[in-house]
Amino acid sequence: MPGFQKQKYLIDFTLSALLRRKGKNTALVLVYALVVFVLASVLFFTQALRREAALVLAGAPEIVVQRLTAGRHDLIPESYADAIRNIRGVSDVSPRLWGYYYDPVFGANFTLLVPQEFPYGRGNIVIGQGVAEVSRSSIDNILPFWTHEGRLTSFKIAEIFSSDSQLISADLILISEPDFRSLFGLAEGVATNLVLTVKNAKERPIVAAKIKKLLPDTRPIIRDEILRTYDSLFNWRSGILLVVLAGAGLAFIIFAWDKATGLSAEERREIGILKAIGWETSDVILMKFWEGGIISLTSFLSGVLLAYVHVFFTSSFLFEPVLKGWAVIYPEFKLVPFVDAFHIATLFFLTVVPYTLATIVPAWRAAIVDPDAVLRT
Repeated sequence: MPGFQKQKYLIDFTLSALLRRKGKNTALVLVYALVVFVLASVLFFTQALRREAALVLAGAPEIVVQRLTAGRHDLIPESYADAIRNIRGVSDVSPRLWGYYYDPVFGANFTLLVPQEFPYGRGNIVIGQGVAEVSRSSIDNILPFWTHEGRLTSFKIAEIFSSDSQLISADLILISEPDFRSLFGLAEGVATNLVLTVKNAKERPIVAAKIKKLLPDTRPIIRDEILRTYDSLFNWRSGILLVVLAGAGLAFIIFAWDKATGLSAEERREIGILKAIGWETSDVILMKFWEGGIISLTSFLSGVLLAYVHVFFTSSFLFEPVLKGWAVIYPEFKLVPFVDAFHIATLFFLTVVPYTLATIVPAWRAAIVDPDAVLRT
């Protein structure tokens, strides 16, 4: 029989063998695809979030300087900016005012920030889409706040951020500097922290070390350190989810091991018949390779495709409570599709290759046995 016809015959026989056990194989594909779906969803989600964080933080300050009191973040005198400005390599230093406000009515934390330029003046604020949804507010509505003195005040909503910026602005409120200081009772001359611009990116660690030496009660934070912190956070949360879902992976490993330890009586008889009618051992192994390959590839591709849809088209509704956190206001956003070929290849070799080999080994062990002995069992 020519090589091409032989291969076609092997594939046709493999497909017919799969259809004869369609119930068992369908259940196998579903379980197999579920395992791949879970693992691929975690990989897609964490990698996409890590990429989003890198893109967002690309516009963050190069160095943030905080003041520490008893090991905790404290207000920093704006006079520190003058001392830092004299350090060689620093091109700009600006005080920044921001803080958190807990609203007992809505049960949510808002982030209040004073921008460098606020065109709306006192008595007005700009809010994020998440704040607008929680408070059921719209432009020109009044949003009430309690001051540090326990006095009720209110601000007019001058603008609402577009939904495209929810990843950054969901819980954000922009406010003027006088209103911010009045709301929280901050005196003139102090800020939440200082933000720096350094001319040469390679000098940032050196500048940070000089700031720490000049002002020992401060903590300079380089933007790269923030990126590493987010990276560790995503790894930690994805690790929690993987541990919780490790049972599915363990079940798959047990199943693959069961496949590797032996064949069913029906499969052994089938191999014995094939050997008796003239099939060679290599033909049997090749047939089982095609069988395992079809099942594993179908399951792998189905699981990866479902994970892609789950993460990038349904906002990972199954996993987001674990991976995103417990915040009351959290942005509703669609992640930009991002697939790492290395992770897909790793997932392929961890799922498809072991199962395919697990189908070949017992087939080889059965094929090298005398057909009469196999048929008599």
